[in-house]
Amino acid sequence: MNLTGELLWLIGEAAAVMHVAIAAAVTIHVLLYKRNVGAAVSWIGIAWLSPLLGGVLYAIMGINRVKRRAKRLLHEHLRPGLAEGASTDLAPDDPLGPLDFAVGRLTGLPREHGNKVEALRSGDEAYPRMLAEIGSAQRSIGLESYIFRADAAGERFHQALIEAQRRGVQVRVLIDGVGGGYFWSGTYRRLSRAGVPVARFLHSYFPWRMPFLNLRNHRKVLVIDGRIGFTGGLNIGEENIQANDPPHAVLDTHFRLEGPVVEQLADAFADDWLFVTGEELPDADWSSPIERVGDVAARVITSGPDEDNERIEFVALHAISCARKSIRIVTPYFLPPEPLTMALGLAAMRGIEVDLIIPERGNHAVLDWARQIPLRPLIEAGCRVWLLPPPFEHSKLMTVDDSWSLVGSANWDTRSFRLNFELNVELHNTGFAQEIAVATHACRRLTVAELEAASLPIRLRNGAARLLQPYL
Repeated sequence: MNLTGELLWLIGEAAAVMHVAIAAAVTIHVLLYKRNVGAAVSWIGIAWLSPLLGGVLYAIMGINRVKRRAKRLLHEHLRPGLAEGASTDLAPDDPLGPLDFAVGRLTGLPREHGNKVEALRSGDEAYPRMLAEIGSAQRSIGLESYIFRADAAGERFHQALIEAQRRGVQVRVLIDGVGGGYFWSGTYRRLSRAGVPVARFLHSYFPWRMPFLNLRNHRKVLVIDGRIGFTGGLNIGEENIQANDPPHAVLDTHFRLEGPVVEQLADAFADDWLFVTGEELPDADWSSPIERVGDVAARVITSGPDEDNERIEFVALHAISCARKSIRIVTPYFLPPEPLTMALGLAAMRGIEVDLIIPERGNHAVLDWARQIPLRPLIEAGCRVWLLPPPFEHSKLMTVDDSWSLVGSANWDTRSFRLNFELNVELHNTGFAQEIAVATHACRRLTVAELEAASLPIRLRNGAARLLQPYL
C-alpha cells in the first residue's frame, strides 16, 4: 500500500471511529433525556444511519440546552408553595373545579379575580388601542412579538416607542430572532439606532453561536406601566389591517387586559427579557398595585422548552377531560400531539359537542396537507370540523361549556405545544366565552366523503407531510 492509500485508509478508519463515538454519544443522551418514544427512536436512527451529519443535526435541533439555562433564572420568580398546594375557589360540584386545581399545580400561579378583558379584531381594532396606551405610558413599556415588520403598520409602533423613550419611559422591545427576520430585521435596526433597548430572541448570525434554531419565541405581549396588558395571536404587520386591503390579508383576535392578572403578564415579559439580556427589570417601574376592575377570573399560562413540562398542552388536555357540554377550538394550524387528538375524539364519543374551526386554506401548504390525517378519525368519532373561507384566520381560541376560555399565542400543533415559547391566558366568565366563540354558520363542514375523494397521489402526499409533524 502506497503512502496515499495508507493515508486514505487511516482517514477512513478515523471517520468510522468518530461516527461510532458520536452515534453512541447521541444514543446515550437520547436514552437519558428524551421522553417521547417516537422522537427517541427517530434520533437514534438518524445518528447511526447518517454518519456525522446525524450527530450535527441532533446537536442543533435535538438537545434542549434552553431548559438548563432558564432554570437558573426562572426559579426565583415562582411563588413558593402554589405548585405543591394548589387550591380552587370554585364550588365543590363545579365540573371545572378539577381544571382550576390542575392549572394551579401546573403554573404555580393563582387564578386572579376582578379583571376586565376586551376582544379586539385584527389590527384594525387592536393597533389603535395599543398605540394609544403606548402614547399614554408613564413609567414602562414592555413589548414582545414573534413578527414585527418594518412596514407602514410597524413604523407607527416605531414612532410611538421612540417618542415614549424620549419622554423618559422605560421601553424594552423583544423580537424573535427568526420570525422577526433572521438575516435582516428592519425593526431591530430602526429602534436600536434610536436608542430604544431592543433584543432579538436566541439570535446570532454565526451558526455555532445559535444552537437553538428550532426553538422560537412565539409570544405576543404588550404591558404598559404594569397595569394594562395586551396578548393574543396578533403580530405587528400591514397584513393584519383589513381596511387597507392587503394582498395576503390575515384575520386575528387580540385581547386587552386590565386588572390583577396583568401582574402575571408583566412577570412573563420580565422573565423573557431577563432570559435574553440578563437584565432584571426593577419592580418600581414595571409593576404597580392593581385594583379589581371587572368580573373575569384569569391566569397566565406560559409554556416552552424552558419549562418542566408542556404546560399549555396539559391545560388543553385537562380542559377536554372536564368538558360536560361543548368544546370549541379555533386554530390556524391543526397538527397536535396524539394525546390531544385522542382526547377530542373520546370527548365526542361520550356526547360532548366538539367543534373544530380551521381555515379552508392556510398559509403553509405542507401543514394543510398533513392535517388531513388526524382530521379523519376525529370526524369519524363525531367531531364537527368547519372550514373557514378566506381571508386566512390566525386566531387561537378554545372554549369549554361556554364558561371557560383559553386564548393566546399557541396554535394546535406540535411546534407550539412542545418547541415554541408560548403564552396563553385562561379566562373564567360565561358571557366572555360566548362572545369569543366563532359561529359556524359562515363555514363549510368537512366530511369523510370529501377526504375519501382525494386521489391516491394526494393521500400519499398528505401521509408523507404528516411524518414532518415534530418540526412543522
